[in-house]
Amino acid sequence: MKIRVYWLLLSILFCFPALAADMDRIAVQKRLSTADKAHPADLRRKDLTGLDLSGLDFKNADLWGSDLRRANLSNSDLSGLNLDLTVMSKINLSGANLSNTSIFGVHLGGADLSNANLSGSRFIANLDRSNLSDANLTDANWGVDMQNQPMGLMRVSLNHVNLSRANLTNANLNRALLRHANLSGAILKNTVLFGVDLAGADLSGADLSGADLSGSLLEDTNFTGADLSGTLFSGIKDKAMLKGLNASKHVEAAIFKE
Repeated sequence: MKIRVYWLLLSILFCFPALAADMDRIAVQKRLSTADKAHPADLRRKDLTGLDLSGLDFKNADLWGSDLRRANLSNSDLSGLNLDLTVMSKINLSGANLSNTSIFGVHLGGADLSNANLSGSRFIANLDRSNLSDANLTDANWGVDMQNQPMGLMRVSLNHVNLSRANLTNANLNRALLRHANLSGAILKNTVLFGVDLAGADLSGADLSGADLSGSLLEDTNFTGADLSGTLFSGIKDKAMLKGLNASKHVEAAIFKE
């Protein structure tokens, strides 16, 4: 209940106009051109909705709380930034560099993150129905921090997302929501998927070697052609419930615990 109230309040908050005046691409470029680490470009809480900001270097920018709805930031560099509480629904971040970026309390529903570099990033956000195909999520930490939940369970929501062929090696997605997600052909080597809701998800052809699926919800999850070498399952009373298990690879090397 608390988490629903949080997202509702966040949505209401950003329904109001930004406090600062609108900017265009030229004005943004001007601020970026004179910025450095000690003096970042001030774009805090700026209204940048719908702008074409593709290919720009934002590494020395402060975008905290800015409104980026429907903006085009494809192939831009946002690595290492704190983008907490920005507004990013339906944003285009295809091919963008978001490595080691923090995005907390953000609604990214319907965003395009295909081919994006998300390695080492920290996300607690709503990305339902977003496109993350071919994205790089190696070492990403999108899991729940159980010792820091002041408003109830805050977790990443990836329902109905496209993560086909994405690389999630060594990523942490514990307790994430991945209902009906497309993970076909994804690389999930040593990925932490503890307590994840994968009901109806497509893991066909995925590499799950060494992944931790203990405590996960796997109703109608498709494992056809998936590599299960060293994959950890727990609480599976009937293996027959795992769809496509007989057509998976190295199922004999999977680890099943009560």
